Amino acid sequence: MSDLAIAAAEAQSPDDVESDAPGRTWNFDLIITPIAMGLLLVLLVTVWQFADMDVTTKKILAPANLRIQTWQHLQITFWSTLLVISIAIPLGIFITREGFKKFSGPILTVANSGQAIPAYGLLVLFAAWIGTGMRTVIIALIVFGILPVLRNTMVGLEQVDRSYMEAGKGMGYSGFQVLTRIELPLAVPVILAGVRTALVINVGTAALATFIGGGALGETINSGLKLQRNTALFVGAALVGLLALTIDWLAALAQYKLKPKGI
Repeated sequence: MSDLAIAAAEAQSPDDVESDAPGRTWNFDLIITPIAMGLLLVLLVTVWQFADMDVTTKKILAPANLRIQTWQHLQITFWSTLLVISIAIPLGIFITREGFKKFSGPILTVANSGQAIPAYGLLVLFAAWIGTGMRTVIIALIVFGILPVLRNTMVGLEQVDRSYMEAGKGMGYSGFQVLTRIELPLAVPVILAGVRTALVINVGTAALATFIGGGALGETINSGLKLQRNTALFVGAALVGLLALTIDWLAALAQYKLKPKGI
């Protein structure tokens, strides 16, 4: 991060910092979320230990099955979010450049359409088009989760004070240097907030993967529903919730740690 970007960050008023940097209430996120995780974990362990499980429930909740499903859930979340970042951030940079802003409307319309369709409907559409399986789930989640990162990249870059960019140019910075040394560092908090939102969307929606042969923890939930085994249903839902809380907490921690100094 350049000295100019640091100076620009430190020059913001407290009100600007609060509004421009989602995650400034990091103490709440980083303290309250682990408490919620702990309570959910205690409840999960209590149900697991004391619930009356028949043979069918024990088969659904076999540790080997849960390990496989959890790993599948993590794979879907990781790859879909990584690909969302790889697509949305460069695209957001592209459509905020002079001469290319005219493309922002059509591109945002397409990105918005991804979330206009219910997640389950989107999965079914892609399954009918390219077949079932984990790959299809990942593609559908990319379409569903691209909007927050794209929108936040655009907002983060567009809110950078033009005077700082002009100062950079006055110091001899090229357009690329202005982008990498001033614009992106100052936009980091907003972009990270979008990535965090996409992560939470993907980890929650990944539970629907079971309906198109994508595996994940939705299999346990679906089995509990179909076979009317409430314990299995609860355990599956609790594991998804615990996973979502854990990933959200890690994302909040990364969001706080990666914020440039002075923001």
